[in-house]
Amino acid sequence: MKECLVVIPTYNEIENIEAIIRKVLSLRTPFDVLIVDDGSPDGTARRVKELQQEYGADGLPWRLHLMERKGKLGLGTAYIAGFQWALGEGYRYICEMDADFSHNPDDLVRLYEACANADNDVAIGSRYITGVNVVNWPMGRVLMSYFAGIYVRFITGMSVMDPTAGFICYSRDVLKTILQNNIRFVGYAFQIEMKFLTWKYGYRLTEVPIIFTDRTKGVSKMSTGIFKEAVFGVLQMKIGSFFRQYIPPQKQPEPVRAKPETSEAV
Repeated sequence: MKECLVVIPTYNEIENIEAIIRKVLSLRTPFDVLIVDDGSPDGTARRVKELQQEYGADGLPWRLHLMERKGKLGLGTAYIAGFQWALGEGYRYICEMDADFSHNPDDLVRLYEACANADNDVAIGSRYITGVNVVNWPMGRVLMSYFAGIYVRFITGMSVMDPTAGFICYSRDVLKTILQNNIRFVGYAFQIEMKFLTWKYGYRLTEVPIIFTDRTKGVSKMSTGIFKEAVFGVLQMKIGSFFRQYIPPQKQPEPVRAKPETSEAV
C-alpha cells in the first residue's frame, strides 16, 4: 500500500497552485498530491502538468497527479472523485485541503500523525477547538461559521467543534465505509455530512488545533447558497438518520508497516 495522499480541488487557482504543490511535496513527511481541477479556464491544470515532470520523471514514482473534470461540478463531488481514486490506488490515509493557503501545509504532518500514530480514524484541522483561530476573515463570516458549528452540534448531537472544517485526514477504512452512502451535498453541508457519517458509524474522530488564514490570492468560492445548503441540509440529514442503521464493516488487520522515511523540508 501507498501511505498518504493529499486531495486538492481547484478552480481558477493559477495564482496559488505552484506554491501549494511545491510546499506540500517538500514536507519532512512524504505526501503525494492529487489535484482535481474542474476545467479552470485560467490554466491551472496546464501548470500542474508542467510541474508533473519535476515530480516523477526519470523513472521515479509519480508524486503529483492530476484529475481533470469538465466544468464546475461542485466541491463535494471533486473530493469524492479524489477519494475514490485514492482508494483505488491503495493509499492508507487520504487528506483534503484547500489550494489557497488558508490551510497551512505544515499542519498536514500533524493531521497525518494524529491518525497514523494515535489510533484515530479521522483527524480534523479545527479552527475552534482552542478558541477562535481565524485570521483575515470579516467578523460577520467568523460569527456565521462559529454559530454554524453550534447549530450543527445541537441538531446532530456530534461533539465536533468545527463541523464545517475542510482540512482533514481520513483513514481508508472510513472512506471505504462512508462512500458507500449517497453523499448528497456539495458545500459546507458536504463537510458536515462526511463527519456525521463518520461519527454515526462509530469511527474515532479527533480535532487538531490549526490557525485558518483567509486567502490572499484568488477569489473565494463561498456563497450564500452554500451556507443555506448547510442549514437545511443538516435537518434533512438528521431526520434521515432516524430511518437507517449504521453498521461499520469489521476492520481487517493491516500488515505490519514500516514508518515512512522523512526528509527535511526545503
